[in-house]
Amino acid sequence: MITRTFSLMWIAVAIAAPVIAQRPNILLVLSDDHSVPHVGAYGGVNCRRLNLTPNLDAFAANSMRFTRAYTASPQCAPSRTSIFAGRSPVALAATRFAQPARPGTLFLTDTLRAAGYWVGLDGRHQHLDGRNKDAPHVSDALVELGMRAERFESRFDHFVRAAKTKGEYLAKVPDMLNAALDKVNASQPFFLYFGFNQPHRKWGEDHEGIDPAKLVLPPDWPDLPEVRLDYARYLAEVRDLDTGFGLLLKTLKKRGLSDNTMVIFMGDNGEALLRGKGTLYSRGLHVPLMIRWPGKASPGSVSDVLISGEDLAPTILAAAGLEVAQEMTGVSFLPALLGKPFEGRKQVFAERGWHFGPITRTDGFDLSRSVTTRQYHFIYNALPDRSYTPVDMAEKNIAWDAIKVARESNQLSTLHQRLYFQRPRPIFELYDLGNDPHQINNLAGQESVKMIEQKLRNELDRWMIREGDYLPLPAHVIKVMNGK
Repeated sequence: MITRTFSLMWIAVAIAAPVIAQRPNILLVLSDDHSVPHVGAYGGVNCRRLNLTPNLDAFAANSMRFTRAYTASPQCAPSRTSIFAGRSPVALAATRFAQPARPGTLFLTDTLRAAGYWVGLDGRHQHLDGRNKDAPHVSDALVELGMRAERFESRFDHFVRAAKTKGEYLAKVPDMLNAALDKVNASQPFFLYFGFNQPHRKWGEDHEGIDPAKLVLPPDWPDLPEVRLDYARYLAEVRDLDTGFGLLLKTLKKRGLSDNTMVIFMGDNGEALLRGKGTLYSRGLHVPLMIRWPGKASPGSVSDVLISGEDLAPTILAAAGLEVAQEMTGVSFLPALLGKPFEGRKQVFAERGWHFGPITRTDGFDLSRSVTTRQYHFIYNALPDRSYTPVDMAEKNIAWDAIKVARESNQLSTLHQRLYFQRPRPIFELYDLGNDPHQINNLAGQESVKMIEQKLRNELDRWMIREGDYLPLPAHVIKVMNGK
C-alpha cells in the first residue's frame, strides 16, 4: 500500500536526480548468519589457516573493508528490513520475527526505482514481505495490507521470493544472476539484492579438510568434541559461501560489469553458534562489510568508523546522487567510503525481539537492547528470567546437547556454567571491548565504570524514546531496583 504522499515524494526525487548514466550499478550481497571471525581478511584465524575464504579475501584487497559494522538486530528478518528501510526495527514495528514493516514504509529500492533504476531481489529470501510460509489468515492479512503478493511485488522489476543456494543449487548461482540481469534495460542502472543461504543452519555433515581437533575456539566456548565438530561443519558452509560469492563476481566480470558496479558484501547478522545469533553480544551483531567501487573506494583500504545496518540505505542513495528521505534515520557513511574526513556515529544501537521458538527460552523470545561505542558494549536484558538457549541450536544439536550433558555431570567449568546457565541473567551488562573482546567479564555495577555505565544507559534511554520503543526504559528499571 503506497500513500499519495509517498508517491509524490518519489516523483520529486526522480525530477531532482542527476543524469542516469552517471550513477553506479549496485549489487548488494548478504550472507546469512555470518559474523566477523569468519572471513580471513578480518583476521579469522581458522579461515586464514585453512584458506576457507579466498574469494572474499581477494575481494577485500580490492575494496574498502569496514571493521566496526553492526546489524540492527541479531535476527535475519528485522536486520534485513532495517537495511532496506534505513531505520531501526523498533521504529518500523518489525521486531517480531518476519513481521514486515508497516504499509507505506519507504525502502531504498523505492527511491532508486523512482529515479530511474531497475531494482530486483534474488537469492535467499529477504523477509521484506514476511515469512515464506505462514498461516492462511496471516498471509491474507498481509495481502490485504499490501505487504505481500501483487501490490508488494509491483514495487520491484524483478522479484524472486526465496531461491536456494545450498548443495546442488550453489553451481546455479551464475544462472540466477544472469537471469536477473538479462531483464535490465541497457539504458538503466540497476540495483540487485542477492542473498546466500550459507552459512545458515541446517548444514550438512561434510567438513572435508577441516579437522575439528585443530580448530581454534574462542575462550567463551566449552572445548568439547561436539562443539568442535559443529564448528567444523559451520566453517564448511562458510567455504561454500565463499565459492558462491566467487561465482557471482566471475559472472559480473564476464558481463563486463565489474568496472561500473558497486559491490557490497555484508553479513545479515551473526553466526548461529554459541553466544552469536539471537544475542546482542558482538558475535550476534558484528558483521563483515566490504565495498568495492572502482575509481571511488580505495582498494585494500580499511575504515574503523562505527556503522549500523540502517546506514546502508542512505549511503547507497547518496552514492547514486539521490536525496535521502527524512524518515530514514541511518547515517550515510559515503564520505568514509570515498576516503574523506568523516566523524560518523559515536554509538550504534540494536534490539532483540521474538524469534521462531518457545516463548519460555531465549531462542524463542527475548527482549533486549544494546548500545555499542568504540570501547564499550552495554546490554539491557528486559527478561532476565528467560533461560539461555542458542538460536537454531535447541533441538537435536550435537554441540548444545553435549554442553547440557557436561553441565549435568559437573564437567562444565565455572566460567561456562555462568555464561550459559546463569539464571536470572543480569539485567545490565557492560563490557570493555578492547580488553575483553569475547565479553566474559561483566563490569556493570562496578564503581570503576559507574559513570560510563550511566552514560550508556542514558544514551539507550534517549534512543528508545526517539524510536518509540515499548520496553520499560533502563532509567525506570533502575529506579524500581533502588526502591525509588
